[in-house]
Amino acid sequence: MTEIEIGRAKRARPAYALDDIAIVPSRRTRDPEAVSLAWTIDAYRFETPLLAAPMDSVVSPATAIEIGRLGGLGVLDLDGLWTRYDDPEPLLAEIATLPDDAFTARLQEIYAQPIREDLIASRIAEVRAGGYVVAAALSPMRTAQFAKAVVDAGVDIFVIRGTTVSAEHVPAAGSAEPLNLKQFIYELDVPVIVGGCATYQSALHLMRTGAAGVLVGFGGGAAHTTRAVLGVRVPMASAIADVAAARRDYMDESGGRYVHVIADGGVGRSGDLPKAIACGADAVMVGSPLARATEAPGRGYHWGIEATHPELPRGERVHLGTVGSLEQILHGPSTAPDGTMNLLGGLRRAMATTGYSELKEFQRVEVVVEPSR
Repeated sequence: MTEIEIGRAKRARPAYALDDIAIVPSRRTRDPEAVSLAWTIDAYRFETPLLAAPMDSVVSPATAIEIGRLGGLGVLDLDGLWTRYDDPEPLLAEIATLPDDAFTARLQEIYAQPIREDLIASRIAEVRAGGYVVAAALSPMRTAQFAKAVVDAGVDIFVIRGTTVSAEHVPAAGSAEPLNLKQFIYELDVPVIVGGCATYQSALHLMRTGAAGVLVGFGGGAAHTTRAVLGVRVPMASAIADVAAARRDYMDESGGRYVHVIADGGVGRSGDLPKAIACGADAVMVGSPLARATEAPGRGYHWGIEATHPELPRGERVHLGTVGSLEQILHGPSTAPDGTMNLLGGLRRAMATTGYSELKEFQRVEVVVEPSR
C-alpha cells in the first residue's frame, strides 16, 4: 500500500473508517426473505450476527435474555454494576440524572465498590434461567481473579474485553505476572472471545492463543475518548480488513482453524453492519444502537467501563435518547429513516440488493472508498 509522507521523518499508510467506504450494487438481486443472517461460533448458532456490548448502559440480565430471544447474544459486563451491588437500579437512575460536570467523579466512586463472586454466580444464573446462550465479559486485569467463578457459574461463552488486549503484555518490574492468554484459554472448557485489537500482527498473536473469536476495535464507540486521551485509534474499515487478513493467514498456518472476527466499535447505524461484514467481519458487537432502547438500563444515556478508571478515565456519558423497543431496533418496524432502527433489516436488505444470501459470501462484496464523506 502506498504510504503518505507526513513529514521528512515520518510516513504512514492511509486508513479508512466505515464512513469512508460504500458497498457497490451488483448485477444480481434477491428477495430479502431469501437471505440468511445465521451465524455460528463454536457449538452455538445464532439467527443474527449481533452481540450486545458488555456495557451497563446496554446489558442487564433482563436485556441479555431479551436479546437472546431476538436472535442475538447479550454479553453481561461482570466488571459492572450488576456484580458490585445487590440492586443497581437506583444507581443507574442516579447516573442518568447526574450533571455533566459531576459525572466522572461520581462514576469513579460508584464503580469503586468491589466485585463479588456471589453476584457473578447469581447474575449468570439469572440469564441462564431465560433459556438462551449465556455470555459474560471481564477485563483482562480481572480475568485471572474471577475466571473460576465465572466458569463454575455456567457461562457458555467467556469474553475478555479491553480497550486493547495483547498476547505479549510486558509487566512493570515487581508487578504480578500478567495473564497468560494461551495457557488460560487452553485450560478453559468454554470458548473465549478476546479483544480489542486493530492490527494484523496483534490479531494474529491473539488467534494463536486459541481464541474462538477476536474483537476488532477499541470498544466503547460513541462513548469512549481513547483517541482524545491517548491518541490511539485505527479506523474501523481498515482495522477489520487487516484482522480478516490475519484470520486468512492463521487458517493456513493452523491447518484450517477458523477464528471469528467481530467488529467492536464504530457500528452505530444499520448501514454500518453490512459495511463491517463487507470488510471481513463475521459478526458485530454494538452498544449505542441498543442504548436507545426503551428497555436499556441506561435510560437513554450511554457509557462504558473505561469511563470509570480511577486515574485516567477514557470515556464519557452521552445522551442518545430512546427510539423504540429492542425488538424494533433489531428487527423493526422502523419509524425513523436514519438507520437507528431495524438494524438487521438493513443488513438483510443490503445483502439482498447485492445478490448475496449468506454472510460468508457477502464478505466478498465489492466496496469503494469515498473519503469525501
